[in-house]
Amino acid sequence: MVLCGSKSLKADSFEDEKPKYWTMSNNLPAGMLQKLKNGQNVYGTAFTSIAPSWPIIVKNAGLDFVFIDTEHISMNRADMARLCQLFQAYGVTPVVRIPGPDPYLACQAIDAGAKGVVAPYLESTEQILDLAGATKFKPLKGEVLKKFLTGQQTMSPELKAYIGKFNEGNICIANIESVPAMDKLDSLLSVPGLDAVFIGPHDLSVNLGVPEQYDHPEFIKAARYIIQTTRKKGLAIGIHFSLEPERQIFWVKEGANIIIHSFDIALFSQRLNHDLRIIKQGVGDDASGSRESNLVV
Repeated sequence: MVLCGSKSLKADSFEDEKPKYWTMSNNLPAGMLQKLKNGQNVYGTAFTSIAPSWPIIVKNAGLDFVFIDTEHISMNRADMARLCQLFQAYGVTPVVRIPGPDPYLACQAIDAGAKGVVAPYLESTEQILDLAGATKFKPLKGEVLKKFLTGQQTMSPELKAYIGKFNEGNICIANIESVPAMDKLDSLLSVPGLDAVFIGPHDLSVNLGVPEQYDHPEFIKAARYIIQTTRKKGLAIGIHFSLEPERQIFWVKEGANIIIHSFDIALFSQRLNHDLRIIKQGVGDDASGSRESNLVV
């Protein structure tokens, strides 16, 4: 059991013993925390651009967080740090998706200023435990961290208080986007320290054999199962779509409470095509050449 002597890692006994700073409500930044405690939704969008003017635009849009993707986007550590610091300065919570389930990359993201860390394509309890260790036990690493995570060693009250304060506000988020992860979902979501789940709809649809068919019964069934299971565990959940807003509304009504809507390039592409179509039609020019790209993040 994490932080609890030699006990095994079991969610039921953990509920009675976990420190307050491990609960989801204490791991979220104040704005998101208060909204979730009040039963409200939190809103964000994804970013690929490092342009310095974006944070004020996001702030003025009333967003709670920004999703900075370093898995699919060529963004170096310095650029990620600059964005995280800028968004934090404007009161917008930076959430970074790291390239892979690597606890050292998670620590780097937090060092850069991320308050939330998303690890992609998680399919084992060990991967989620490593992510929880990186986001909740920093700066501990190596054998010492492993002993605390597995309950082989008890943390002193002084160290426990220090680690709790040091990692205050950090959010541990798992990307669930495969059939193997769904098959183990209950055990994955029972790992102590996990705060939230992001569904990756593109990878999940491909994994299900219905690529990009987001209205397919199999996809809807799978996403609904992930959302319902996550919410029953008392965790937050979001699903990232770059399509029409009505799709977000549908999934919120199904139980999602973290809305991750679109990303910068998709929004620009959609609006640009919309405006140019209107202009061309208005002046009598052929607007048939305009089409929206199938963009995925």
